[in-house]
Amino acid sequence: MGMNETPSSERKHIAFFGCRNAGKSSLVNAITGQNLSIVSDVLGTTTDPVNKTMEILPLGPVVITDTPGLDDEGELGQLRIGKAKEALRKTDLAILVIDSEKGFSDNDGEIFETIKEKKIPYIIVYNKSDISKNDDDINDASKRYEIPSENFSKVSSLNGEGIYELKDRMAAMLNESSGEKALIGDLVNEGDIVVLVVPIDKAAPKGRLILPQQQTIRDLLDNGAIPIVCRDSELSKVIDKYKTDIKLVVTDSQAFKKVGQIVPEEIPLTSFSILFSRYKGELDHQLEGVEALKNLKDGDNVLIAEGCTHHRQCGDIGTEKIPAMLKKAGDLNIDFVHGVEYPDDLDKYKVIIHCGGCMLNEKEMKYRIEAAKERGVAITNYGMCIAYFTGVLERSMKPLMSKQYQNA
Repeated sequence: MGMNETPSSERKHIAFFGCRNAGKSSLVNAITGQNLSIVSDVLGTTTDPVNKTMEILPLGPVVITDTPGLDDEGELGQLRIGKAKEALRKTDLAILVIDSEKGFSDNDGEIFETIKEKKIPYIIVYNKSDISKNDDDINDASKRYEIPSENFSKVSSLNGEGIYELKDRMAAMLNESSGEKALIGDLVNEGDIVVLVVPIDKAAPKGRLILPQQQTIRDLLDNGAIPIVCRDSELSKVIDKYKTDIKLVVTDSQAFKKVGQIVPEEIPLTSFSILFSRYKGELDHQLEGVEALKNLKDGDNVLIAEGCTHHRQCGDIGTEKIPAMLKKAGDLNIDFVHGVEYPDDLDKYKVIIHCGGCMLNEKEMKYRIEAAKERGVAITNYGMCIAYFTGVLERSMKPLMSKQYQNA
């Protein structure tokens, strides 16, 4: 990904739901102006969620998700329906597509109730308006499910009727639910010098910076601060040269121990992972999760969850370095999940240690935290975990704690 591209995790996720042959795929193609989804009269053509990252006016950078039919049948069909419902975990705007000829079904009602329960903004789109307007069914669904009239839309994917109006409504709803958030910009002032420590080791991608580093640099530039990027091996020279002017040092979490020894106590210090914990999740709750690390004992189950699926190499932070630190607590049972995987059976775990979530959108990250909360399972963050085991937890949290609710 280039530095001028909006990452998928920072785009609004719009998911299309509905029964088979309601016209979801046709509507996706009409809205995007591209043949993103296969359209067919055969029931169940869309068998898995189809994701596409793109720019759509007036919506801007988005991720469009076309999901399988909610009325799919058989054992495989139930798995497909499960995948469709999983998409809700990261959905910022839900589009429920209704076949105007068939009307609002019980399957539509079931997914709608889930959408409403999760407090996801939504639009109910009656497709195929060129064939049937079906105003009576719209009125009935509005009364039965207490849906405001402004949340309904009538379109024809075939002739384009109502598509532009629908896109404008989608943009308005996304803007209503959006809030300006800062990754690091609210912690600094214009002209402040911020040192970013980027170790170059076997796990570092050749020829580029990883996403948290890119986003931190951009946010600092957007707020008029001055980022200085260096390796941990050159950090001492940077400190000597700019010591009195450095506002903050941000390091890769795995270098906490070395960096903490180099950076004077009077200079605030934190990590990229902890910044993302505040930006994507709930900083205070994940900080509370550190307490569970202090009470681990032989036989306890620990889940290490990472949002990306990069190739694991020697010295990988999630699969090697953190487990090595956990060995200090005893003989533990450690499970690993990567990418979109996240287990439903969290109850057996004493603590979940999660990455910063740079590859997950905010909806998905908060879903994972909430799922742990509901089951009474502690959850913390890679950076906080490493800071605790290296003895710099209090120091690494101090620059952020006064701002922890600002991004809520």
